[in-house]
Amino acid sequence: MARLFGTDGVRGVANSELTAELALNLGRSAAGVFAENSSDSATPGKPRFVIGKDTRISGDMLESALAAGLMSAGVDVIRIGILPTPAVAYLIRHLNADGGAMISASHNPVPDNGIKFFDADGFKLTDAVEDEIEARIARHEFSVPVGTAVGKSTDFGDAWRDYA
Repeated sequence: MARLFGTDGVRGVANSELTAELALNLGRSAAGVFAENSSDSATPGKPRFVIGKDTRISGDMLESALAAGLMSAGVDVIRIGILPTPAVAYLIRHLNADGGAMISASHNPVPDNGIKFFDADGFKLTDAVEDEIEARIARHEFSVPVGTAVGKSTDFGDAWRDYA
């Protein structure tokens, strides 16, 4: 498998290189990694994860797939909507989340998109953590909880007020 993570997350042409299936698997894999580090969470063992996005048309598709992957593996998702990347980093800390992701390709062409992950402090993941996410995808190592252990999604539409 070719390396997924580049210098600033996983990027590619949306729905060609960066597919909904890949976003789903990134969510499922990241869920396991974040669950192992959620002991300081408001809900130990059940991580909380912030997702933001920019205005690219593929953002809804990728957000839905990433959130589905995270929730299917037991992570509670907080969707903050369209906000700049620094807002995701800030709101992770502000909401006491275990991590987060920004769906954006920054200055790249409109057909492109990307998923950049952040740790509980709002910083880019280390190479070692990115490598572990990739390894779990390659091994198809995903948690599959049932019942109340499945994650839920919350829309935090007023997140911009906390960031402003």
